[in-house]
Amino acid sequence: MFKRKIENVFNDWKNTPNHKPLVIKGCRQCGKTYSVLAFAKANYTHVVYLDFFKHPECKFAFNGSLEIDNITRQLSTVVPNCEFVAGKTCVVLDEIQDCPRARTSLKYFQQDGRYDVICTGSLLGVQGYKTKEQHKEDTEAPIPVGYEQIEEMYPMDFEEFLWANHVPIATMDYLRDCFLKEIPVDELIHQTIRTHFLYYVVVGGMPAAVNTFLETNNMHKVRDTQEDILGEYRYDMIKYASPADKSRIVECFNSIPKQLSRENKKFMYSAVRSNARGRDYAGCLQWIEDAGMIQRAYNTEITELPLDGNAISSEFKVYMADTGLFVSMLEQGTASSIIQGQLGAYKGAVFENVMADVLGKMKRKLYYYHKEGGVELDFLFRYKNECVPIECKARTGNAKSLKTVLQNEDKYHVMHAIKLGDYNIGREGKLLTLPMYMGFLLTEY
Repeated sequence: MFKRKIENVFNDWKNTPNHKPLVIKGCRQCGKTYSVLAFAKANYTHVVYLDFFKHPECKFAFNGSLEIDNITRQLSTVVPNCEFVAGKTCVVLDEIQDCPRARTSLKYFQQDGRYDVICTGSLLGVQGYKTKEQHKEDTEAPIPVGYEQIEEMYPMDFEEFLWANHVPIATMDYLRDCFLKEIPVDELIHQTIRTHFLYYVVVGGMPAAVNTFLETNNMHKVRDTQEDILGEYRYDMIKYASPADKSRIVECFNSIPKQLSRENKKFMYSAVRSNARGRDYAGCLQWIEDAGMIQRAYNTEITELPLDGNAISSEFKVYMADTGLFVSMLEQGTASSIIQGQLGAYKGAVFENVMADVLGKMKRKLYYYHKEGGVELDFLFRYKNECVPIECKARTGNAKSLKTVLQNEDKYHVMHAIKLGDYNIGREGKLLTLPMYMGFLLTEY
């Protein structure tokens, strides 16, 4: 069983008086069901579990009256050995997007108050992309606004990956201390964590892939697991998207490696298909983003806060939400090359995607800065109440754009910058250099 940060959310929720039903949303296979069930079994005498994806027959329990006694009576006929005891039963509704009326019932569970309810949903973000029949079903089953607490869950981040690899807490504390004091990490520890990080780059944070890695130490089997997950993603695109958009959504998704391999990584619809137009494909890309599979980084007009206010909505890059899945979409042998430090043409794409992975799993929005023929900064983020650029270098690099920005404070209004790469901690004036694996420590706003 992996230690996950979502456990803190569960505990805070349970300890809040009169808490609402909890809805955990996130991309498929990020560990939602496993974590929810582990928490429920550890904290409740009785757990009533329904999976609407695997057992659609369970939906009928919500077809009639949504009065709670009626629902529990109906569930007793389809869920073996279930017991409903006030204050001691947790109802777990898995893949709730497949049963809109079950989600509507959360209002009545909240008002009734006898039983705690936790839901998971892999595709709750794509509710706006439905057939006429599905929209009719939604009209008859409104979302219980104000009666549910929604929380986002992500694949495992690098810190959780280190926990899974049994890195001691003392080592984690030591890394934080070095980071805060800006002193180099002991070389043995540095090389050990660097190796863990390179494996994280290629394995990523999908629990099934991490488990395969830990059990087999075989990267071919890890890739097989990742390809199975990507297959499920593509199946979802076919099952849940509107008929007119199915093929275009798959095309957008499959184009991501090609988009990021270009020198200018700005997403181009023409790279999806020759002569493709944004008006035909923009909604398809949004579908993939709403499903939690990708995240966008927006170009900004200027290098100043607020980043959201300065973002250019029509200029963006697209990254995979999980670094391991991105690497698995590249050609065979890429994982081995990354671990050996031989990154070839994809080195910029891979390590930019890693930083997008790190920042995204911190629930940060992504921004970058690029002017044609001029300064190009991989990422901008709010750090210690400043707009701080981040440059990602697969190996050591000069980071010319960072130097230009720092030398022209009157023009760019940037006072500090961070360079992440294959080296130890150091500082040169306003520029802080960090090993790439320390990205997860940049949590301060």
